[in-house]
Formats: sequence, C-alpha cells, structure tokens
Amino acid sequence: MWTPPDRIRWSLPKERIVTAEDAQKCLLFKPISLASGLILRQRSWVPAMVPWRATEDGFVTQNVLDWYGRFADGEPGAIVVEATGIRDVPSGPLLRVGSDKNIAGLSELVSVVRKRSGDKTRLFLQIIDFLRIRRRPTKERYIMEYLPITGELRDRVAQALGKPDLTHLTELELRTELSTLAESTLLTILTKRDAEDLLWGARERVTDTHLSHIRDLPNTLPSLFAEAALRAQKAGFDGVELHFAHAYTMASFLSAKNTRNDGYGGRREERVRLPLEVFSAVRDKVGKHFTVGCRFLCDEIIEGGSRPDDAAYFGWNLRALEWTFCRFPPAENSKTPNNPKLETRPTPIQVKVGMNVCPPSFPMPADLSFETWPNRPTSVMPFAKPDFLLLPLPPVEFQPSPRQNWFSQKIGRISPPRHANPLPTQTGGRR
Repeated sequence: MWTPPDRIRWSLPKERIVTAEDAQKCLLFKPISLASGLILRQRSWVPAMVPWRATEDGFVTQNVLDWYGRFADGEPGAIVVEATGIRDVPSGPLLRVGSDKNIAGLSELVSVVRKRSGDKTRLFLQIIDFLRIRRRPTKERYIMEYLPITGELRDRVAQALGKPDLTHLTELELRTELSTLAESTLLTILTKRDAEDLLWGARERVTDTHLSHIRDLPNTLPSLFAEAALRAQKAGFDGVELHFAHAYTMASFLSAKNTRNDGYGGRREERVRLPLEVFSAVRDKVGKHFTVGCRFLCDEIIEGGSRPDDAAYFGWNLRALEWTFCRFPPAENSKTPNNPKLETRPTPIQVKVGMNVCPPSFPMPADLSFETWPNRPTSVMPFAKPDFLLLPLPPVEFQPSPRQNWFSQKIGRISPPRHANPLPTQTGGRR
C-alpha cells in the first residue's frame, strides 16, 4: 500500500548481510569496562525472563540449568537470571534467594554458564520483592472466603435490596445471601477495592499501611535486598540487578499512585527515598567492586502513574549512588479484557546515569555501530547512545512453558553468526 511521503517520519536503514569483518569492527562486539571494574567481552545482553522452571520451593532444577546453559552457548556479553525472590515465601516455580539454602543451586547455575560460555559470559541475578497476589477467584469463593464483612457492607446490602432485616443476619447467612446475587448487582454494592479484588484478584498494595507488615516495609526491605545480594555474591554471580519495575513492591513505591504519608510516598523526593535506601544497603553489603544495577520503568502507562520526567528524576538521584548500569523498559503490555485500550508504548529514556541498556526497539544500520542510530524524541530528551543491546530471545530448541506461549516464534543465536545478521528483528517479553 502506497504511503504519502509526509507520513514517513524516519527512513529505514539499508538492509544487507553483516559479514564477519563487519562484526569485528562493530561496537556491539567490542568489550566494555563497568564502573565496578568488571569487563564484558561484548555488549550483547540477555535480559531477565522468567521461564517458570524452578521448583515450587524456588530451587534450581536441571531445566533451569539447561535453559541458561543454552543461552551461554551463544557467548553473550551478559546474562541476567530471572526475577528471583528475596523472601523465602511461596511464589510458584520462581527462583528464590531468600535463604542460605538457595546458594548451592545458584552456585551450580553460575558454574554451568561459566563452562558452557567458555567463561566469556558475565552473569547477573535479578532480585525482586513482591507482595501477596491472589488469582481471580470465582464469585462464590470470593464471597464465602475473602469478602470482608463490615457494618457498612451490611447497610449497603440492606439499602440496595430494600431489605432492612438483612442487617441482622449472621455472617454466614449474609455471605449466602450475597452469593445468590448477579455479579452486576454485587458490583453496585461492593466498595471499589472489593470490586477490584473480585474482578482481578486481591493484591496487597504499599499503601495498605493499616497492615503492620506493609507499614514496616521501609524498615525491612533494605536489609532483605542487601542479604539477597550478598547470597548472590557468595554463589559466584558477577552482580545483581535490582528489580524496581512492573508494579511490584519497589515499583509501587516509585509510582505516582503511591500516597503513603510516612515520608515514603507523595512527592517524587519521598517516593524515591526507599529505592535509594535499598541501593545504599546493597552497596554497603557487597562492596564497591560488585556490579549493582537497577531496572525501573520509563513510563507506567496507567492513569495517574509515573511518566518519563519522573523516571529521569529517579535516574539522576540513583546515579549519585554510583550504580553500575540501569535499564529503562517500558511498562509491560497491560491490555486485558478489562483494559482493551491499554497497551505498551515503547518510550525508552536514555538518561546518561551510568551504563545504559537498550532494547532493540528501533531500526539499526547494517554495521550495528550504535553511532548512526537516528535520534528519537521522548518527552524528556533525545535518544542517547546506549552501551548495551538487549537480545531477549529464548534458546532455540526449547518449547515454551504454558505461561509463555509468546515464545513460540522467538528463536535466535546470541553470538555473531558467520553468514547472517546477528541482530534479530523480534523482541520478546520482559519481566
């Protein structure tokens, strides 16, 4: 289909096969020294992706070793191991680093990557905290098990149904009565928070300060992250990536929707306070020569959420703590049946606050030099030159897990092939 010239904002680069000689001259395949002193032999970077292959207790399995071993066969500059929980709490088949008992398995993972990459790939562990999240329950189960019965709820039910005597029912009788209502009727009675719990599943929030463990997060999280980072160091990892993105605990503190009134919410200066304290605690625990990076959103892409100017502010503040690298992913695709119009917008912010890691979101010239990337405007500043290129692709021979069907067409090799362009055009999901 013909496109009017004035609709073309940027011209596509000329495509050609990249030769081995091109690869030798390409910045992508040249070494880089990090502020921690760690040297990466090239600038390809496999980001953290969750393959759901750990045990239910968060231990490394043979499937986990095979997964990362296959990436290591491609000899990328760096691999970031999947989001790994800093608490020893149930979290499904996700890796954990919340206890010393996790060190042995993680150490074996490091050994596998070292061996299969010929010690050419550096390995980082992404560490994360998350609050309790329930799957969406059936209406009946939500009413009978989870719905909080309060005096206000009794009054609303009685008024909505025109039955004043309902206020005198026992809790079990009231739950039974509510379970007979149509969901549309029930939603007119429930509070906004209760309705969200019914429709999408209950989720603890950092603003639930009436709960003591939520209120005390600023006191507990710095040491939890620091101890997790120390275990990663003991296991032999080259560094850690602090996960401050995608609506989990630390991202929620950074969010503009964080309204805590205890000095850790509200204004930007207060929302970034806990991330700064966490980073400082980690650095104090592992020392200045252990690589510590961070991942946080450049745009939450939700109503009332943080925007690129917030991310720039957070970046400059974290920069003062001498982090080693930072990564600015866009928000993950939030399109759901309940939010059909809410989709991911690629808005990378390359604020020079350390080593920048950039997804291959834009066309690149055939020589992959980074020097000739076109400038792409954001609401903060033009697109700056990145230091690494993300290659979020799964190992070629693996079948997708049930939760990752979008992997089915994503294949590729990380190291520069002899007769093909080493930069894949697809991008994968990011956690």
